[in-house]
Amino acid sequence: MSYNRFAYIYDMLMNHAPYEQWVNFTNALIHQSNKEIKSIVDLGCGTGEIAIRLSDLGYDVTGVDYSTEMLTAAAQKALNRNKKISWIKQDIRDLEGFNKIDLMVSYCDVINYITEKEDLLDVFKRVHASLTEQGMFIFDIHSIYYAEEKLINHTFADVTEDIAYIWECEQGEKRGEMYHYLTFFQKDKQHYSRFDETHHQQVYEINVYKDLLKASGFSKIDIYGDFLIENQFSEKNSERIFICVQK
Repeated sequence: MSYNRFAYIYDMLMNHAPYEQWVNFTNALIHQSNKEIKSIVDLGCGTGEIAIRLSDLGYDVTGVDYSTEMLTAAAQKALNRNKKISWIKQDIRDLEGFNKIDLMVSYCDVINYITEKEDLLDVFKRVHASLTEQGMFIFDIHSIYYAEEKLINHTFADVTEDIAYIWECEQGEKRGEMYHYLTFFQKDKQHYSRFDETHHQQVYEINVYKDLLKASGFSKIDIYGDFLIENQFSEKNSERIFICVQK
């Protein structure tokens, strides 16, 4: 997965993303937990939209991402808003250097990009080691239902004044495995330049994540669907699944 050029138009493409819902959901779970949360690390922070909003609420926030370009965009936003946020370049599969963090979050499909179970286990173990006693970790994934019914074997397209894209999602060899083929046409003066992206994702059944989290040392596991805290969770009816665990 390459975000080199993609980073510069990411916000344009994500201008309708429900960032406020992610932040409000996080804040609601924090209040529900009755824990004193001061430090938050956003794993796979992208261009910093969620991290900056969490900072607005008074949390001490650090953003982690593998893309230098994404982090550069995030840092510029924070500077423009006079926000003191640390931005760190790391692959979350090799997460290190964090200690006694109150809460780690990973949103907007980041965990879907960890395609192998062994790598998921490594991520979960490293997060567990980075948290305070009874620290929390919240992440989201697509449901198998959503992947199969709404993404796989579908084509999406959009055209704006400055950019157009075609997005094709194809089934991989395993259930829940997806390859996203994106073609962008970006306007440059009187011409359009084309560039392509290929993204590989994997979603598993909920029990797979539960087993890996337990093997990583997490105890309390709560599951929610579609930004709703007080709902009867259904893996079949939810499009975006949130997993909240406690050390």
